[in-house]
Amino acid sequence: MALHGFKEMIEENDTVMLYINFSTIIPIKVSETTMNKKGDKEVENIYQTKYGALKVSDLIGKKFGHRVDLSKGFAYALHPSPELWTKSLPHRTQILYSTDIAMIILQLELKPGCVVIESGTGSGSLSHSLIRTIAPSGHLHTYDFHQQRSEKARVEFDEHGLKDFVTCYHKDVCEEGFGLENTADAVFLDLPHPWKVVPHAKKSLKRSGGRLCSFSPCIEQVQETCEQLKENGFKEVNTIECLLREFQVRKITLPEFDPEFDPLDEKNDNSDNLPSEQDNQQKEDGQKGMKRKHTGSSIMEAEKKFVTGVPLTSMPGHTGYLTFATLPPILS
Repeated sequence: MALHGFKEMIEENDTVMLYINFSTIIPIKVSETTMNKKGDKEVENIYQTKYGALKVSDLIGKKFGHRVDLSKGFAYALHPSPELWTKSLPHRTQILYSTDIAMIILQLELKPGCVVIESGTGSGSLSHSLIRTIAPSGHLHTYDFHQQRSEKARVEFDEHGLKDFVTCYHKDVCEEGFGLENTADAVFLDLPHPWKVVPHAKKSLKRSGGRLCSFSPCIEQVQETCEQLKENGFKEVNTIECLLREFQVRKITLPEFDPEFDPLDEKNDNSDNLPSEQDNQQKEDGQKGMKRKHTGSSIMEAEKKFVTGVPLTSMPGHTGYLTFATLPPILS
């Protein structure tokens, strides 16, 4: 199942995203059998969820987006995409999410046909989005110093039909570099010491110039990286932080402007004439959602209910800083 393409029907060995709710999305490989927990015997592939069991082989021949009946409820069999994979992948490391990924792809100016270098691979969250952007004629070179993570990522790329667009390397790029020169249109760094890799990144970028992005959770890392970028001839160095602010749709009540009401008019001054309990009661105005508050003989204000977007008082906190820079073309 290729995450960069689309097809209508589910076939054997496809990857299906089982959507149970917004926070529960499970990637399932469609096959009739699977290995048991001990790994010593094949058993029928039945997946257990909190809403009951799913016989995975029943998905074969159904359309993506189809509603799947479970023994105690239902779910949806969705076509895989990089965004759904990011929400459901097995975490081997901390990962980048869609908010940061979208900004990285935009600022690196990626398009089909680009060659990109990524270090490190981690759980492959960003890698899948990069591949979709640069396919079908581009290529991703991704590096990780941890051999097991690199091998696991290679297996996932093969299962997702992406092996033609990506090459995985097990390598310490801080010490050894990328081993590529005049090759890449863009370089992405997600490392503890990204400033050590800046000279290697400069060599790997094309002589016609390119873009670099470094993701760092600490501002001290950003400072070191920016100094190295300037020393190595990078221009347009800038750092941003992406924060997601959620709005909720709610019905609220606000005062409505009354052009006839003059707050400076002495007639509206009721400080000497306190309203009675009966006067403070809200009376309907004859229009749905409209109310007027009467104090004495004067009309204080009109109120109207309407639906609007209200920002949450709390929001997700800091994830990391994104530092971008441009390597100008080498004309000599």
